[in-house]
Amino acid sequence: MNTAASRAVRRQASARLGILILAIVVITAALLWLSVSVVHAVPDSPVDPTLPTDPTDPSDTGGGGLSVDINGPDGAPSSAIVTLLGITLLSVAPALLLMMTSFTKIFVVLAMTRNALALPSIPPNQVLAGLALFLSLFIMAPVLTDINNVALQPYLDGSLNFTDALDLGSEPLRQFMLANTRGEDLALMTRAADQPNPDNPADVTLLTLIPAFMISELRAAFIIGFVIFIPFLVIDIVVSAALMSMGMMMLPPVMISLPFKILLFVLVDGWGLIITSLIGSYQMAT
Repeated sequence: MNTAASRAVRRQASARLGILILAIVVITAALLWLSVSVVHAVPDSPVDPTLPTDPTDPSDTGGGGLSVDINGPDGAPSSAIVTLLGITLLSVAPALLLMMTSFTKIFVVLAMTRNALALPSIPPNQVLAGLALFLSLFIMAPVLTDINNVALQPYLDGSLNFTDALDLGSEPLRQFMLANTRGEDLALMTRAADQPNPDNPADVTLLTLIPAFMISELRAAFIIGFVIFIPFLVIDIVVSAALMSMGMMMLPPVMISLPFKILLFVLVDGWGLIITSLIGSYQMAT
């Protein structure tokens, strides 16, 4: 009985609570409706009409439109133009590095040295490329310094325009490539372009000089690689002859000759000799 009475009491309490909540919701909705009605009942103040604008002459520019300020207030190039030139230079930097510096020659010589040692993947290509890059920066340091002094800094200071800075900046690089380009290769590219023979080095265009410089660099790299291959080839021949005389035809000669090649290369300080020879080949240009 007590349980039934308690249930009845709880039901009555729940019913009262529900009625109370429903009353609160109804009162809140009525208040919101009244507030919205009052807001909408307030009239807005009238707005004066705007007068029409006079028509403009289409031929009169009046100084409007988009304008780009190339130079800053002190005559120097603006930061936006410098940033744009920097991004453009970074995008063409790999092509400039391969075609107009000593990078190609150094990388080819290092790769041929690795092949002469019969080590196709040691050192890896990343190591050879990094070494060739920093050796190229070391060799090209005087040229880059001249470009910075005669072209880049005057352009940033505002004393040179972009065209003059480009002409003056390309001259040190032009002299470097002329000093390391054979006359035969330059004549070959001049004939291939169907152009008359230049009277002096200043008349050689970059479109003719760059491929001639690349051919000369590849030729010099293959000559150095041939000289490097000779001692290792002698070791291979000696080891092969010794194995044949002992009747060990099934044993690969590379397994026996490789340790002797590495030993010879270490004893004569091979990396030092190669790098010294590469740097010395550009001394006349620097």
